Amino acid sequence: MQKITTFLTFNNQAEEAVHYYISIFENSTILNTIPGPNGTVMGISFQLDGQEFMALNGGPHFSFAPGISLFVKCDNQEEIDAKWEKLSEGGTKQPCGWLQDKFGVSWQIVPPVLGELLQSSEPGVAQRVMEAMLTMSKLDIALLKQAAAGE
Repeated sequence: MQKITTFLTFNNQAEEAVHYYISIFENSTILNTIPGPNGTVMGISFQLDGQEFMALNGGPHFSFAPGISLFVKCDNQEEIDAKWEKLSEGGTKQPCGWLQDKFGVSWQIVPPVLGELLQSSEPGVAQRVMEAMLTMSKLDIALLKQAAAGE
């Protein structure tokens, strides 16, 4: 059982956001809903790729900040491309694999190989990879590997 659950508080778009997110991630579903006034949905518990989340309509005084982001590990470029395009639709694409979706939630779309390359003990690899990453918006695995190789 998961002990810590990410709780996302939206103005009034919790239901729309949850449906949007579960359309992007496999192994995702709505677990239950909390009814609100006049037949609306006040809150939703859901899973994205097996990870549990909660979403709530909390009103206009709640907003998201980039100091908290959802970190998505993508195993290949095709997965990066798909998640990046879908999540950034209507939002903003930012540097170094970051984006903000149309609801204001910040995401990092990152291949695990990036961490491996940045932790390389080989002289110069981490520096070259970092420099390459800083020029990117959406991360490109082939370009990161080229930078690691010194190409």
